[in-house]
Amino acid sequence: MPNLTLSFNEDLLNKSRKYAEEKGISLNKLIRELLTKTVQNDSTNWLDDCFKVMDKSSANSYGKKWNREDLYNE
Repeated sequence: MPNLTLSFNEDLLNKSRKYAEEKGISLNKLIRELLTKTVQNDSTNWLDDCFKVMDKSSANSYGKKWNREDLYNE
């Protein structure tokens, strides 16, 4: 794997190291994961994320069926 040199101001570097340590990962891994999420994010990921959130939700329609008119009748 190629190496890359980055420059940060001291305050950002210290906060980044602390954050990575709190998460139990190396700063190198943190930066790699953030770049991966940012650069390799394709157009279908948002849909997968939506379904994951919906699956975790405790919301319930209790069988109620909605139609377009219901949205405007209040």
